[in-house]
Amino acid sequence: MKKSYYLAPLQADINTETIAKSLAELLGNYPIQRVFQKGLPSPEEWILKSEEAAQQIIKAFANNKDALYDGAYATASASLDITEVHSRAAAHLLAPMILLIDAAGMDEEAAISASHIMALTASHHGGTPVGTVLINAAFTPSVSLDHAPVATVSGSQVTVADLAPLRPILQNPPRVAIPPLAYQGILTERAKATPRTIVLPESEDDRVLQAAAQILQLSAANIILLGEEEEVTARAQELQLDLSDAKVVSLRDEALMERYSQRLSELRAHKGVTPEKARELLKDSAYFGTMMIACGDADGMVSGACHTTANTIRPALQIIKTKPEVSTVSGAFLMLFSDHVDLYADCAVSINPDSNQLADIAASSAKTAAQFGIDPKVALVSYSTGESGSGETVTKVAEAVKLVKANHPELAVDGPLQFDAAIDQKVAATKRPDSPVAGQANVFVFNHLDVGNCVYKAVQRTAGALAVGPILQGLNKPVNDLSRGALVADIVNTIIITAIQAQG
Repeated sequence: MKKSYYLAPLQADINTETIAKSLAELLGNYPIQRVFQKGLPSPEEWILKSEEAAQQIIKAFANNKDALYDGAYATASASLDITEVHSRAAAHLLAPMILLIDAAGMDEEAAISASHIMALTASHHGGTPVGTVLINAAFTPSVSLDHAPVATVSGSQVTVADLAPLRPILQNPPRVAIPPLAYQGILTERAKATPRTIVLPESEDDRVLQAAAQILQLSAANIILLGEEEEVTARAQELQLDLSDAKVVSLRDEALMERYSQRLSELRAHKGVTPEKARELLKDSAYFGTMMIACGDADGMVSGACHTTANTIRPALQIIKTKPEVSTVSGAFLMLFSDHVDLYADCAVSINPDSNQLADIAASSAKTAAQFGIDPKVALVSYSTGESGSGETVTKVAEAVKLVKANHPELAVDGPLQFDAAIDQKVAATKRPDSPVAGQANVFVFNHLDVGNCVYKAVQRTAGALAVGPILQGLNKPVNDLSRGALVADIVNTIIITAIQAQG
C-alpha cells in the first residue's frame, strides 16, 4: 500500500510552500501533489458532491506512490468545516494527515487545545491525523499530544529541523482507515494489473450490459457476453454503451457447442450425460458459461441477474467442482464500513452447516479475506462466549473451532463468541481476555444461514455498510452469484471481485 501523507492547512491562504518542501525532504524527497488544483474538486464540492469528488480524486491520483499531498486552498465558504473537507480527501487518498495551524495570537494552551480538537474532528470524519505543525507560534510547547505530536515554528518558514518532533511518527505511521470508494479503487487497480476474462451469460439484461461497459472502460477485465451479436449491438446502441471491446459469443456457435458438449458428456458420463443430453443442457447460458471456464475460454463467470442462485451454482458444482481441500461451497460478503472492511459468511448458500462444514467455511473465509487485503482474525459467532452457555449450536461451533485449529494452526480463530465479544475490546476483556480474536475480529462466521443473512442485511441497512457479494468460496474456478435485484454498481463490483479471484 502507498505511504503517502496529506498536509492539511486549517486556515485559508496559509503559504504551504516551505513546509511542503521540508516535509517532502524529511519523507525522502516525496513528490508534492496539489489537491485543490484546476480540474479537481473544490472544498465546497467535497461537502455538496462528496461521492463525485471522491471518485475524481481517486481517479486523478490512482497511480501515485509515496506522495505528499498539499491541501493548500485559497478560499472557502466561512460556513465550511475545512477539517472535514481535508479528512475526506485524505481518507480517499489513503494518506495520514499532518495538520497545519497558524498559531499567531494564540498562547500555548489555546494552540494545543485547537490541535487536539482538530485532530479529534479529523478522526471523526474518517481522517488519520498523525501530527500537527504550528506556525507563527510565540512559544515552545511543554506538552505534546499522544496521537498527534506537535512541532512549533516561530515564523512561517519551516525547515526540516523544525519538523524533528514528527520524525518518529512519520517513520512508523498508523494504519489508515479505508473508505468504501477507496477500497473499491484498490480492488479495481488489482484487477487491472493482470486482467482476466469474465463471462456474463445474461446479455439480455440491460444492467449486465451497462456493467460490462463500465468494466471495459475501467480496463478491469476482458468481457465475454453470451448472446446474439446483432441483438447485443442493437441494444448497446439504444443504451448508448460502448461494448466494442466485448466479445459476443452465440449459444448457437456450432464449433463451441460440439466442443463443449463432448467435454461435458465426458465430465458427467457417470451421471448418464450423453453428448445429446449435454447439448440440451448447454442451451442454458449458465451451463454454457460454466463450460467456457472448464475449457479454458474464460477465467470466471458472474450470473444471477436473471438466473436463480441454484441455476448459477448447480453447473459450477457439477462441472468446476470444489477445491481438493474444500467440501463446502459458501457465500461471503465484504462489508465496507466508513473506516474498515470485514467479511461475513455464510450469508448465501449453506443453510445449516454441521461442525465439519462450518470449519470448512471458516477456513475458506480466512483465505478470501486474505485475498482481499484483510489480515484474518476469524470469529465463529454464537449466542454464547466460550463455555458460558450450552446448546446444540454452541457445541457445533466449539467443535468447528477445534477442527479449524487442528487443520489450520496458522490461523487466528476463536469461538464460540457472541458478536459483542468478537468486535468490542472492552467486552472481550471481560468475556474472553486471552483470545487472539475477541475484540478485534474481522471475519465473522455464522452457524446458520438464517443468522448470517439477517445479520449482514441488518448491518448493511442500519450501519450504512456497503455489502459486496456474495463471493462464492471453495470452487476450483470463480463463479459468483448476483441478486436478481442487483444494481449496476453491484454487478461491476462482483465482476471485479471475480477477476481478482481468477488471478489466484
